[in-house]
Amino acid sequence: MNAKMDQGTAEPRHGVGRLRRSLHSLSFSTMFFWAICVAWFVLVIVPLIILFVYSFFSTQFFQTVYEPTLSTWAGLFSSGRWEVTLRTMRIALTVTLILLIVGFPFALWLAKGLTSKVARAILLALLTIPFFLDLSSRTIVWRAILGQNGLVNTILMSVGITDEPVNWLLYSEFSVHFAMLPALFPPMVIPIFISMTLIDDSFLEASSDLGATPAQTLWRVILPLAFPGVMAGIIFTLGPALAAWVEPGMLGGGFVNLLSSSIESAYTALRYPVVAALSAFVIGLLLIILAVMTLILRRLSGVGLALK
Repeated sequence: MNAKMDQGTAEPRHGVGRLRRSLHSLSFSTMFFWAICVAWFVLVIVPLIILFVYSFFSTQFFQTVYEPTLSTWAGLFSSGRWEVTLRTMRIALTVTLILLIVGFPFALWLAKGLTSKVARAILLALLTIPFFLDLSSRTIVWRAILGQNGLVNTILMSVGITDEPVNWLLYSEFSVHFAMLPALFPPMVIPIFISMTLIDDSFLEASSDLGATPAQTLWRVILPLAFPGVMAGIIFTLGPALAAWVEPGMLGGGFVNLLSSSIESAYTALRYPVVAALSAFVIGLLLIILAVMTLILRRLSGVGLALK
């Protein structure tokens, strides 16, 4: 009887011990979560708020006047920067669209079409190599390739396609586009590839067994399930494209002015409120694009959940 009583008292004690450990683990997880949130707010959100507030100041005689005013924002659109903004949006959206058209099939083939694990590992390693190289070093090489006496013009004239060097290959919007494409190809492909590797092959087999064509499987199965990766690739590509300054600076030759050039010139002139306003404007454009893509994701998420 005593043994039964000891066993009966041991079980509640064991249950209390497990409850205490669960509460301790829960409290630690909660504290760790809130610590990360506070650190993120202090290191990321607070500087953005300061940046936005700073854009409502002005500059007089190379000194910042800490009085609220809308003159900085008004001058942002009355000084010709609106044309620069439209050019920046056009180039960034064009580069993003081209990379999406090229990167989506490549990511699909890499995730589902390539059967060799060694070849997949080699290609993924090649995609990560640009992250270990300085962007300026990778960009300035194109001068020797696209210049009047560069490799491309030398081949064109030696073959007889043209009698004189092609001038628009360098210091033009073409060269800026061309330099952005290889630099932003990995940020577009890698998120799409990761999302596609998470798609169960049984979904594709079931779609084929039900009589769906490859195009129908792509549109109704693969695209909805891989859409979060597509959105991530667009964000990771469009953001750097909007803020690009190395490519237009080195290959634009001063003929392709983007928002980054305006930010640099304002910073050189010590017009820090203008820098803050331009930076806040770029962030606002990104937020608008992100909101539009979120609406698209909500429309397609229902299709993806129904297929699951």
